[in-house]
Amino acid sequence: MNHPDTQLIFEKSRPGRRTGFLPDADPIPLDAFIPRRFLRKTPPRLPEVGELELVRHYVRLSQKSFSIDTHFYPLGSCTMKYNPKINEKIAALPGFSRLHPHQPPEEVQGALLLMHELQEYLAEIAGMDAVTLQPAAGAQGELTGLMMIRAWHDRQGQKDRREVLIPDSAHGTNPASSTLAGYRVHSVKSNRRGGVDLEDLQKKLSPRTAALMITNPSTLGLFEREIVRICDLLHQAGAQVYMDGANMNAIQGITRPGDFGVDVMHFNLHKTFSTPHGGGGPGSGPVACKRHLEPYLPVPRVVKAGDRYTLENDRPHSIGRVKSFYGNFGMHVRCYAYIRTHGPDGLRRNAEHAVLNANYLKSRIAPPFKVAYDRRCMHEFVIDGSPLRKLGIRTLDVAKRLLDYGFHPPTIYFPLIVPECLMIEPTESETRETLDAFADAMTRILEEAKRDPELLHQAPHTMPVKRLDELKAAREPIVRHEPVVSVPQPA
Repeated sequence: MNHPDTQLIFEKSRPGRRTGFLPDADPIPLDAFIPRRFLRKTPPRLPEVGELELVRHYVRLSQKSFSIDTHFYPLGSCTMKYNPKINEKIAALPGFSRLHPHQPPEEVQGALLLMHELQEYLAEIAGMDAVTLQPAAGAQGELTGLMMIRAWHDRQGQKDRREVLIPDSAHGTNPASSTLAGYRVHSVKSNRRGGVDLEDLQKKLSPRTAALMITNPSTLGLFEREIVRICDLLHQAGAQVYMDGANMNAIQGITRPGDFGVDVMHFNLHKTFSTPHGGGGPGSGPVACKRHLEPYLPVPRVVKAGDRYTLENDRPHSIGRVKSFYGNFGMHVRCYAYIRTHGPDGLRRNAEHAVLNANYLKSRIAPPFKVAYDRRCMHEFVIDGSPLRKLGIRTLDVAKRLLDYGFHPPTIYFPLIVPECLMIEPTESETRETLDAFADAMTRILEEAKRDPELLHQAPHTMPVKRLDELKAAREPIVRHEPVVSVPQPA
């Protein structure tokens, strides 16, 4: 039998154990509410455990997990930063948490006011004219923006514009979203400084180009110095500029995408405005656009009519609804609280601290590690791990060894244009002492690699789960628990 610390909740199950006991009541036949054809023939095989075992099981699991509340989490391109607990309390206020999405607008004026003001705040931060909060994630925001661009081109009589240009350092969601929107994708090379290669861009611009999707700052953690020139080239060719706003936390309050020529963009509220990320979500990817694209925003739109707020659906050129109801409202509340708490000066200060922390950590790591693009970075930077191969180790080995030092590893092997890369983002939330401790751990790991590479090959040494066969896990996933049936042994 496995140790209790490593058992699944199903393995702890014993018939008849309960977490609570209810008084007997007159049974109500389920088919009074659910048609009989939908009812199960057998009860679900749910685990049966007592409350104490249940609590201990999940508390033990939480103690084994890395999280922002417990560890430094420098996951480049994902901005795993602190989520203020006050925002969670605000989102849980009964007036917000107990709303029903089918309530009529006259009963939810406070919620509509909040969303309308949040739209205005995000438009101001982006330098745009209009915002929708409806998309449920950044990737859905990308799809929304591209659908708007397609609708705009079609209305201009330019239905042959069916190509999107994307820099080779982009997030993987960019080409995926373009394909879903019905576009063919062409990659644009990066230059030796990590920016867009303007010569390659101009070669690939054509009357078929609908848009360029660009991330600025890029996934290399670099500000695109030629962004105004790039936007001008696209507009002169009759195309639009879509900006992946995943990295707005590095420039908010300092510069605005709308001012340097972007036509439409999305925000990742979890990256810039501290709403929960990943499993703590759900996500939210508001889209901001310039005036000429506003008619194509999804419906319903939150609008103000006199001193009242309502949901407007009568927009004939809209691309339609992209999410049920009006997006993930709880994330809107958290984002609104974050923006109101910090104000314009605070948001700029947060961006400045994100950039300061990244450049400080880069300076601590740069020697002895090789920085992919040795110029001032923004919120993150990328290490070129190819020299590690001379020591007989790979980036994966460094990442696994970091777990033994109590740090969640950075993003590895992305972006793809940097070999054996580590992508490190400290965020604005971390202290100098934490950054120093991480830099010291990286230095010690490099010394270990020179002295005993096998130590890194076998890492992690302190985790409850050792290194897994990730290729087999991907090819042969086990997605359900199969109970082990014990067979009596002969005497």
